[in-house]
Amino acid sequence: MPMLPAPTLADMKRRLVALAGFALAAAALAAPAPAARAQASSAAGGNAAGNGTGNVQPGAPADLALQARDAYRLKDRARLAALRAAAEAAGHPLAGWVAYWELANRLADAQQGELDAFAARWSGSYVEDRLRNDWLLELGRRRDWANFRAEHPRFRMNDDREVACYALVAQHAEGQDLREPAKAAWYAQRDGDDGCQLLGQTMFDARRFTRDDVWHEVRLAVEANRPRTARAAAALLGSTFAARIDALFKDPARALRKRREPQTQAAELLAVFALWRLAAADVDDAAARIEQHFAGLLSDRELADAWAGVARQAAFRLHPRAGDMAAAAWRHWERAGGHVEGRGGRTAQPPAWSDETLAWLVRGALRGSGAERWSVVQRSIDAMSAAEQREPVWQYWRARALQARAPAGPEGEGARALARLTLQGIASPLAFYGQLAQDELGARTPLPALPAPPTAGEREAARSQPALARALQLIALGLRSEGVREWNFTLRGMGERELLAAAQWACEREVWDRCINTSERTRAEIDLAQRYPTPFREQVLARAGEVGIDPALVYGLIRQESRFILDARSAVGASGLMQLMPATARWTARKVGLEWRPSLITDRDVNLKLGMSYLKLLVDDFGGSVALAAAAYNAGPGRPRRWREGGSFEPAAWVEGIPFAETRDYVKKVLANALVYSVVLGAPAAPPLKARLGALIGPRAPGAPAADGELP
Repeated sequence: MPMLPAPTLADMKRRLVALAGFALAAAALAAPAPAARAQASSAAGGNAAGNGTGNVQPGAPADLALQARDAYRLKDRARLAALRAAAEAAGHPLAGWVAYWELANRLADAQQGELDAFAARWSGSYVEDRLRNDWLLELGRRRDWANFRAEHPRFRMNDDREVACYALVAQHAEGQDLREPAKAAWYAQRDGDDGCQLLGQTMFDARRFTRDDVWHEVRLAVEANRPRTARAAAALLGSTFAARIDALFKDPARALRKRREPQTQAAELLAVFALWRLAAADVDDAAARIEQHFAGLLSDRELADAWAGVARQAAFRLHPRAGDMAAAAWRHWERAGGHVEGRGGRTAQPPAWSDETLAWLVRGALRGSGAERWSVVQRSIDAMSAAEQREPVWQYWRARALQARAPAGPEGEGARALARLTLQGIASPLAFYGQLAQDELGARTPLPALPAPPTAGEREAARSQPALARALQLIALGLRSEGVREWNFTLRGMGERELLAAAQWACEREVWDRCINTSERTRAEIDLAQRYPTPFREQVLARAGEVGIDPALVYGLIRQESRFILDARSAVGASGLMQLMPATARWTARKVGLEWRPSLITDRDVNLKLGMSYLKLLVDDFGGSVALAAAAYNAGPGRPRRWREGGSFEPAAWVEGIPFAETRDYVKKVLANALVYSVVLGAPAAPPLKARLGALIGPRAPGAPAADGELP
């Protein structure tokens, strides 16, 4: 037997590193993975929300992946290089992530060969595609179009706006005619990033974008209050225009006072933009200036634009004249010859207002009471993009407008039939506007029957996917954001049975957000046990009974708040199943006579008791209105107290008019969830959503108890 050579010092070091890596990996894999250890910033979001703390259970050794993530945050190159070597030597199951952090940390200095080697080593994985996304951005910044064109077709997610802009620049350089897709990508930018600014500059210099195209981009940016994007677009027309955009954002009233004659199209547009920005601070001042000064200076088309922007701000601020201002916008548009309404109520030539502005015109009209209310609703929805018009919210309100505007008798039967057909198309027992559509039709659709559970083979196929296993391990380690992204990437292209099996694995591991969000991807086979689980059922029902709150409402709220993650923590500090802010938890504990310590906020039973007690106090304070109480739970009680003033409104219209998009979406989902949970929990028949919403929402009734000013 030949004698083996004595190991060198380097050999011994490599073996020690490998042994250490194997030990750490084994410890990590052996550690239990309850959902209690997974921390999220917003478990209800579903795509890539969350920010794990990087902590494991007390006493467990620090994992290589956790060390690497921390070194990445600290930009510690040497540490990352050592950890990458250790993870790969040990065959660590998360070695791909360690390698990603190491290379991403020095991407500005990397060369194409390194990226090719990484892609070959981690082919097909999420980290390969994630790094390609990062590399494409780097190649775009370098203006390395040869490598960009080679890499871009391999980018599977293909969901980065800036990469899309760079890709169009690269294709334009090859002589392709990309005017329309380039305009769409440029208009869709949000933050004035390098890629989309380069696209705008390139296409304008090549005379593929006109001055009108540039002004439209400025318009969109001013509407959305994005001064950086607006200024960058205006700069294409000259430094003077860029300076004037800066001025109207800084002091719109002063910008309006400095107007000079004679009028040009650019001057009129800048005046309109200044009126929009003025309305963001003072709706009444902007409206008065239009009525008293600009009515005689601007054309009907510019007056329509001015009123639309002011009406948007008015609706956002729940101004009582918001609906009238929206109607004024449409009247001026008609006078300009831009809007012709036929029998079907279609828009022959829609204005250039964004979908977001049109949505606010609808919301303002819904809170109005004038004769033009439903006309504004219908016209504004008809002017939206085709994709936006398909959203259930606008399908519902357009159907309501058709019903309201239909003449009595046989003459209006066509409009009423179209409204019924529209409502039937969105009717569903699982969503807010689907439930309202059912109520309008007077026909309740039962909840979907449970599909056949995943077979043993289907379950095994899900468990045999390394990427799903990696995702669950990342979540167990507290790296929730990374785990969620890897999980979602792996779901792409799965069939319904595969999705149900993956969801079931997450349910069994009590990773409830992945369970729910994965199951929600199916369309034909709907497993309500996965989509609307009832963890901690005994405790929730017991606490709800003690507090006197509807357990279906509690479950609906928890599903939206934390997705049943015990130690979920939001970006603003809300914690636990019911996402209590520390000050709210402390105040409620004092109110119900519970001894309080900050560490109790994520204790399951304490969090449930305090959260339900607080919710019950809100329901009582708002006279039993679950819509107002849900809004108060999300935004604090002070805001919905202000939002209920100014008139009495149909509850659905009041909900749609909530100024904060997060709160508006939250209230809809909590109420829709609660309706489903009432059946899941065994109610013989769930009450209609309209009945749960109540009659009207408006100011506190005379003689009603005063608002509880202590409620946090």
